[in-house]
This record gives sequence, structure tokens and C-alpha cells, in this order.
Amino acid sequence: MTRFTADRAAYIRSHTWLAALGMGGAMAILWIVGNPYVWTGAPAGLAAIAIRGWYLASEELSAVWEVKEGALIGPGPRTIQLSQIEAVKTIGSFVQIITKSGDKHLIKYQADPAATKTAIERALT
Repeated sequence: MTRFTADRAAYIRSHTWLAALGMGGAMAILWIVGNPYVWTGAPAGLAAIAIRGWYLASEELSAVWEVKEGALIGPGPRTIQLSQIEAVKTIGSFVQIITKSGDKHLIKYQADPAATKTAIERALT
């Protein structure tokens, strides 16, 4: 049995990037609409992502995926038979599982997404 748990540092790093994008995006929107207080977009974007991160942390960081008994079992409950996995990809700190039927699943906030991908691919063989 192999377990994949969410990593707190990866979670914080992802939300730091989201906050930077949110701050820039909010400022750009205010600039486009002609608001003279463009700078207010920065604290608004930061606050939005900080609140989101705080609110979802307990749920996202408690997610556990396991490879056992010929299946990838995740939260929800999600069960994906290993024989049904078409592709395994990395996206930032996430690992994306694509099934033969086209379903997509994310194993989020991995400390080493390449190692997670390798472990899943090893289980496929």
C-alpha cells in the first residue's frame, strides 16, 4: 500500500502564487474600469485568497490517496481501478489522473509531485 498525503508547505506555496495572481488581477480589473484607487486591488486579492486558504485548509490537508488492492482510492470516496488509468501528469504541486473514460482526478498539494507520479506509474505495471 502506498499513501499520498497533502503537504502543508506545498499548500502554502500554491496559495502564495494564487494570492500574487489575485492581487495583480484585481488591480488590473480596477485599472481597466477606470477606478482611481487601483492599489486597493492588492489587499483585496490578498484577503480573498488568504480567507479561502484558511477556510479550506483542514479539508484539503486531510485528503489521503492510497494505492491498494489494484485501485487508487481517494477522498470522497473515489476509487479508480489501476487498469482504468490512461495517463498520469503533474501540474504544479498537483498530480492529475486521467482515466480511459476521460474522468480526471487531482491529487493535490504534493511535496514531490514527480515522485507521486512515479509511484503511481510503478503501480500500473
